[in-house]
Amino acid sequence: MSIVERYIAAWNETDADARAKAVAELWTEEATYTDPLADVAGHEAIAALIEGAQGMFSGFVFSAGEVYDAHHDIARFTWHLGPEGQEPVVVGFDVVELAEDGRIRKVLGFLDKVPAA
Repeated sequence: MSIVERYIAAWNETDADARAKAVAELWTEEATYTDPLADVAGHEAIAALIEGAQGMFSGFVFSAGEVYDAHHDIARFTWHLGPEGQEPVVVGFDVVELAEDGRIRKVLGFLDKVPAA
């Protein structure tokens, strides 16, 4: 499974224990996640952020977007969030920095499409 597939799966995991395990397997212990709405560090904070996003967009699912590119220890990709099989409500663009062990060390997220307030 690719880093993007694992990343999307972690954001879709609704079981708290399974989500914590997915976060620990995918992110380093000191990993950071920063986007326009959040700036957190560590497994617990990242798992809580994912849970919060799921609560805010109940019933929606994350899916991989059309863009993926990588070089050295950096990857960038787009993602979608919305009702399964329908037009996404949110579209994002994330840049991830990978540690030597292949886990994510840093995420820098951008929101390209968000619901009107």
